[in-house]
Amino acid sequence: QLQASGGGLVQAGDSLRLSCAASISRFSYYIMGWFRQAPGKEREFVAGVSRSGDNTKHADSVKGRFTISRDNAKNTVTLQMNNLRPEDTAVYYCAADQSARIHVDPRVYNYWGQGTLVTVSS
Repeated sequence: QLQASGGGLVQAGDSLRLSCAASISRFSYYIMGWFRQAPGKEREFVAGVSRSGDNTKHADSVKGRFTISRDNAKNTVTLQMNNLRPEDTAVYYCAADQSARIHVDPRVYNYWGQGTLVTVSS
């Protein structure tokens, strides 16, 4: 129900744009988030966007470099990633949550996409 795309192999300093297409009904009722998981590490919150798109939250590690946004007319959420670093290398997942606010705990999210791999070389 969530299909993430846009990952790839890039060099440090490059940009990538991840997209997540949602086939869930009433997409605008869901908080949407991006998470990532590097090898041997736990899944971590990257960014989240409110139902309307007016409010966003970004992890400190990506603030100023990544931007989350959504288009409720197209049922999509995107993550624009600029100035990528090797430590951004991970599988990136989009997720949907029916709560009223943006949560950073992945256990709160109801639906998950399959993930897209981002590899940043130094």
